Amino acid sequence: MKSVLAAVFLSLFAVAAFAQTVHVRQPHLLLANDQKIVAHGEFGDELDARGLTCQYHNGPVIPSAKVVLIFWGPTFANAGSADNVYATTIQAFRNQYGTNSEYNVITQYYQIVGGVQTFIALSNLASGTADMFDTSAPPTNVSDSAVQGEVAKYLTTHTFNASTIYEVVIPSTSYSSFSGEDSCGGPNLSYCAYHSSYSSGSNNVIYAIEPYPSCSGCQWPGWTNAQNEEHFVTHETREAVTDPLGTGWWFSASGNELDDQCAWSPSPFLSGGYGYQDEFSNASHACVQTR
Repeated sequence: MKSVLAAVFLSLFAVAAFAQTVHVRQPHLLLANDQKIVAHGEFGDELDARGLTCQYHNGPVIPSAKVVLIFWGPTFANAGSADNVYATTIQAFRNQYGTNSEYNVITQYYQIVGGVQTFIALSNLASGTADMFDTSAPPTNVSDSAVQGEVAKYLTTHTFNASTIYEVVIPSTSYSSFSGEDSCGGPNLSYCAYHSSYSSGSNNVIYAIEPYPSCSGCQWPGWTNAQNEEHFVTHETREAVTDPLGTGWWFSASGNELDDQCAWSPSPFLSGGYGYQDEFSNASHACVQTR
């Protein structure tokens, strides 16, 4: 789905310090496996990525990224519970992801700012401010403004960092919704996760929502719930790094971002027990696993 810059003004009343934000881009959705072609026919070229080249659109990337995980819901902090194991497994995945060969595929992409070309680098994604376990209960229907509000809540007690992606993880008792489309658990299943950004003062806040993969459209056969979530963290993190504001790397003809081009086909795969998907490589003109 093409990333479209928007000028939509939203008010977030949950956190006074971030009471007004400007939503600067439409969320970029990772479509559910059984919805990708049916609901969004423009994704048909994902099925054959050979010979293609992704275009740079003159905006920034995140050369040295960090990922903060915000676990929203009381069960994530319940030591020894299934949700706590799920959360700590995702943290362990994040801790090793930014320095491995799957992440290394995107180090071929770059930004040009002020005439200076800077390539994306391998990075310790866990090197930012601390993750948060928010034990308050999220609403059943977690809107995009609620996701922004949860990130803003985190930033009232932690220092903002422009190279950080703030990823909100919600439990199976909640689902994400945006513009009439939902994640697992919602009445209109369309997507599994998304990333976006909003501005707060002079800051561009990069964030993602990582709903629980509780439906077949967001699961790969034989995988655990944590492995399915790792697949989506893989996808949203790399896309947020290569196209944080909608002006980075995406295919001009289709609007697909790099991970979209390889979403669900080729098949997601396991490496070291963690769940991943292929990434599009301009160097290979194809979807690849590692570099």
